[in-house]
Order: sequence, then structure tokens, then C-alpha cells
Amino acid sequence: MRRSRTLAFVVALLALTLALTGCGLVTTSVQLLSDTDATPTRVFRPTRLPLATPLPREQAENPAVQAPSQLLVPAPIQPEAPAPVTIAIAPGADAETEIYTAVYRKVSPSVVRIDNLTTVSQNLRSDQALPVSQGSGWIWDTNGYIVTNHHVVDDADALSVTFADGVEMPAELIGSDPDSDLAVIRIDASLVQVVPVERGRLDEVAVGQRAIAIGNPFGYDNSMTTGIVSALGRSIESQTGYSIPLAIQTDAAINPGNSGGPLLNERGQVIGVNFLIRSAVASSSGVGFAIPINIVERVVPSLIETGSYQHAWLGVSGRTYSPAWADALGFPEEARGAYIMDVRQGGPASRAGLRGATRNTNVPLAGDASGILYLQRGGDLIVGIDDQPVTAFDDILIYLESYKSPGDRVELRILRAGQGEETLSVTLGNRPALAP
Repeated sequence: MRRSRTLAFVVALLALTLALTGCGLVTTSVQLLSDTDATPTRVFRPTRLPLATPLPREQAENPAVQAPSQLLVPAPIQPEAPAPVTIAIAPGADAETEIYTAVYRKVSPSVVRIDNLTTVSQNLRSDQALPVSQGSGWIWDTNGYIVTNHHVVDDADALSVTFADGVEMPAELIGSDPDSDLAVIRIDASLVQVVPVERGRLDEVAVGQRAIAIGNPFGYDNSMTTGIVSALGRSIESQTGYSIPLAIQTDAAINPGNSGGPLLNERGQVIGVNFLIRSAVASSSGVGFAIPINIVERVVPSLIETGSYQHAWLGVSGRTYSPAWADALGFPEEARGAYIMDVRQGGPASRAGLRGATRNTNVPLAGDASGILYLQRGGDLIVGIDDQPVTAFDDILIYLESYKSPGDRVELRILRAGQGEETLSVTLGNRPALAP
């Protein structure tokens, strides 16, 4: 009899547990991370590169997009941010939907529309500020600083910010950097509740991961689009002619008005700032680009503190070395590095003794409307910078932008034809403006 009562008790306990689970009272807590694949939408091959937000001036077309070598991923800055979001997924619920809705609920209140206003004379008695372009931005900290693109706020007479709940208020420009296409504006944080967007880490971003964009495409406030990270490490030419390294490519729909808005991972963390689309029709074609979070975290604090950002400058131009050039240039076929085509006279590299190419060869390099361009010999081959190997020309830009400032010294390991390896010490300068 005792044995029967024990068995009955165990059966009853098991039945109660199953009942609680079936009713959804016992749930599984899951971080905003899932192995479920997103299905990207592919459109057509683009031919033009407009900025995501209409600009008050003409934009350069067809920026260079180059694949970098596998150099390094910059060490992330650890931000003070809210704890990562977790979501409880009840049995039978769609995890994909839960992830996207949780990210939107978390981040959308911290994404704003930015109106670039210009003053227009209405009559002899009054002027009126009218929007000439719109973009997006996101809350950086509790002091009311907002991150956006330089081209969103460029040439503005005044700036206006609108939150997801419709609250509108003026903003002031704090700082802007055209080379990285980043800017910081500020609102009066005492008037509204501001919640900073949590920042992610570039070294945790991988091709194939979910990518989520929140912004104001075509003026439709707080719109969310989704896709994947399509590629990493793109080098994209900015308005100034200098390149932005380590850009993130995504097929999440990015359109005019998305500029300055956050590109997010599935935890709702910012991994980049949307700034460019590649399209033949000035709208989404499944090829968009975001400034990586590591560059953002270097530039933004300087913009807040000083209003500007100074980029480290070496003063060289060149190409990734090809083994096919070995005979023409006098380097070993197995060599890898950045071949220096030109050294800016009076620049840091010139003062340190780095040499650029000076003599033509009979090796075709490229062609344009004027004819065939030929490789030049006589330049140095950079094979290392400090303790980092250099296997592509982009490696130099990545290293300088990620770790160095004007006034810092770097050690360049170079190969000089017929002389073997040498080391040059270079004091980096402040990047000058490129000639128009």
C-alpha cells in the first residue's frame, strides 16, 4: 500500500510539471541571439553610389570598394551601457519574430529624425527655417548627445530633432568630421527622457549574422528593416576623398533618410552607422554600408570634447603588391605588402626617407579613357607597421585609423629593391585636406 501511494505521488508531480510547461508558465530565457538564418533579398547590380540622405550638394559617384587583407580587428572600447536584452520565448512562439520585435521595442525610442533646416526669406518682416534634407540619429549618452552623419547636418542653419513619440525640439551642432562622415549634435536632455543605445563590438560581427536598421527612410519615422551582414572590411571613399576603413556591408534595406541611423545586431547593439547605399536609382538595392562601431567610438568622444577629430597621416599612396610584379620591381615573388607609388613631398613619410616610384616599366597596370597606365618602379614595399604585418595597402589605413593619432611614432618595415629589409621610424602628421 505504501509503495502504491509513493508511485501515485510521483505520477501526480510529473503531471503538474507538464501542465505548467504547457500553459507557458515555465518559459525559456533566450538572449537576442539565434541560429535561425535570415533570408536576404537580392536585387540588381548597382552602378551608382548615392548617400543615404539627400545632400545639399552634389555627391561623388562610384567610391572605391576594396577587399582588405586579414590584418586585425581593432580592440573594442567597452562602453557603459544597459544590460543586454533577454526575451522569454514561450513554447510554440516564433523566435525570429520575438527577436525583431524585442530589438525594435528596445531601440526605436532612442532613434530620432533629424531635419536640416535652412533660413528662407518669406517677406521683408520675417524669415522661416525650412527643412532641406532629413536624416537619422541615435542617442549616445544621457547628456543628450546624438550621433549622426556629417552629411546629414552639413551646411545647416538650424537643426531639429523628432523622437518616436512625436516630441520635437531644437538641437545644436557639437562637432563634425567630414573624413569619417560622422557628427554629434545635442539636445536639452532635461526636457525628455533619453536612453542611450547599447554599443556592440566589431570583433563579434560576422558575415551572415542578422543586421537591423532603424531610421527614417523617405521621412517615414522609425522604420525598421532587416537583413544580414553581407561583408566586412570594405574601404569606402568619403566625401573628402579619404577612405573609411572596415565599413560593414549589409543587404538590410537602406534608403534616403536612413543616414546616421544605427545598424544593429540581434541583441539591439549598435555595430555601425548607416551612411551609404549602392544603387542605380538612389534607393535600396540590397547593398548598403555602415561606418564600423570601432571608428565611431574613436571619433565621437573627440567631437564631443573638441568639436573635431584629427586623423593620423602618413603621406603616401600606393597599391597592394602583386607577385606578378616581382620581375619588374625587383622584389621576391613571395613578398607581400603595400607598394608605395607616391610619397607626399614634405609629409611624414618623406621626412623619414620613404621612397615612391619614379621610373616607368613596360608592365600594364590599368587603363582609362586616355590609354594604358604602366607600373612604375623604384618605390618601397611596406611589409610591416610596428608589430603588425602588412599584406595589403588597406592594412596601413586600418591600423592608423584604429590605433594612432597625429604625433605618434610608427616603425615601418620596408623592402627596398636590391637592398633587403630596412626599418624606418615615422612621426605621424595631421591629415590635410585633399585638393579638389
